Amino acid sequence: MREDGSVFEVAPQEPVARALARLTDHLARFRIEDAAFDARALTLAAAGMSRAELVLRPDAPLDEAAGKRLAAYAARRAAREPATRILGERGFWTLDLAVAKDVLDPRPDTETVVAFALELLAARRAQPLRLLDLGSGSGAILCALLSELPQAFGVAVDLSAAACAATAENLRRCGASPRAAVLRGRWAAGISGRFDLVVSNPPYVESADIAGLAPEVRLHDPRLALDGGPDGFADYREIIRDLPRLLAEQGVAVLEAGAGQAETIADLMKKAGLRGLGARNDAGGHARAVAARR
Repeated sequence: MREDGSVFEVAPQEPVARALARLTDHLARFRIEDAAFDARALTLAAAGMSRAELVLRPDAPLDEAAGKRLAAYAARRAAREPATRILGERGFWTLDLAVAKDVLDPRPDTETVVAFALELLAARRAQPLRLLDLGSGSGAILCALLSELPQAFGVAVDLSAAACAATAENLRRCGASPRAAVLRGRWAAGISGRFDLVVSNPPYVESADIAGLAPEVRLHDPRLALDGGPDGFADYREIIRDLPRLLAEQGVAVLEAGAGQAETIADLMKKAGLRGLGARNDAGGHARAVAARR
């Protein structure tokens, strides 16, 4: 093994716990956020072990194949590829979703949209609700909602063919395909009818700020899912313009907001003739989900 730590290598039959500790230190040297969390996920995947097995058998040796897998994972993560993309999977809400290439990797903050929507629909959860997810990406929001609303039917729309395929795959994984349709298009341009819930996580990064994003985002998430125009609100204006015709009589809309954007989004909703229902904060204390109704 190299002494300078620039390359991560696994010794023959190295105990899994020792490899995990070394990988945590290795990733920390590359200033990887949550180095310990990512190191554990990558080590467990390489070893084919569960967290419980790691606790019970920390001295279990890594065979040659597992060691090579772990070294390859370490190199990719040190190059700032997200662990979720390396492993091809992301935990979201109560689900395990596939993370597809060329599709936005769903973030834990987006669970705030799901939670707020379910709060607003609490009295109607057993009803045959109609849901619309604009810019579905991986399908994370719609999959989570359908898992909690057993009688609901959801429509997912995305401009990206890759995102439509990713949404369809995750709906299949979650067993929700029979209660959903996936359409390719720009926001609600081709959508008619009214919905009990409209949700969206549109692009909201200002165009000029994209170059300064973390490499995990800038290099691996599609620009189409990030670029919100010069002020970050270009797509919100387009979506909110259509909400009055999309929402059913008791319908509600819940949109994800970037940090510091909630007030402007609420104002755009008000100007469109909607009644504001407030906002909900994410775990970091940022107003992450903004809601309104007809």
